[in-house]
Amino acid sequence: ITGGAPELHPQFRELVARARGLGVQGIDRCNLTILEEPGQDDLGLFLRENQVEIIGSLPCYTEELVERQRGRGVYQTSIRALQKLNTLGYGRELPLNLVYNPQGPSLPPAQAKLEADYKRILGEQHGIVFNKLYTLANMPIQRFGSMLVSKGKFGAYMELLHASHRDENLASVMCRSLVSVDWQGYVYDCDFNQMLGLPL
Repeated sequence: ITGGAPELHPQFRELVARARGLGVQGIDRCNLTILEEPGQDDLGLFLRENQVEIIGSLPCYTEELVERQRGRGVYQTSIRALQKLNTLGYGRELPLNLVYNPQGPSLPPAQAKLEADYKRILGEQHGIVFNKLYTLANMPIQRFGSMLVSKGKFGAYMELLHASHRDENLASVMCRSLVSVDWQGYVYDCDFNQMLGLPL
């Protein structure tokens, strides 16, 4: 379940609990700072009780870069949220994964090396453990696509994506086995289609 802060939807918990009752494995694409929002004190516990996998957005392991992208205070709030999730068993008994995507018209670095850097630095500096780091390339749509067009970089970025295609990556494309549910309850077969407003 994704969409910025899906946990704020009034029926988020009902959806999660009912899906769990049907044997569906839920995944919460979580911006982490939500865990410190008013009224969300028990969110981590609720997710644990429903065995929800968490994919937390943490655009970098350094405070400077996170705050440049997301704003002042976001890094420390995210770190506290990850530590809280660790105390609930996430990163050990339950899956806690992080996601990285580059900010400009470039591809992410190699996933395995970046994951090792994230684990080393977050572990050494904050005692945080997590399972996997996912690196994503930005799709040239919506706000990002408009920015590329306005700066005259859309064509070059499309060429970079095309030249970087690898058939061996097709088996791990998330849109083949996941659905996305937006804050209004509409269902999409890919979160990129969600951003384009193309529901099932």
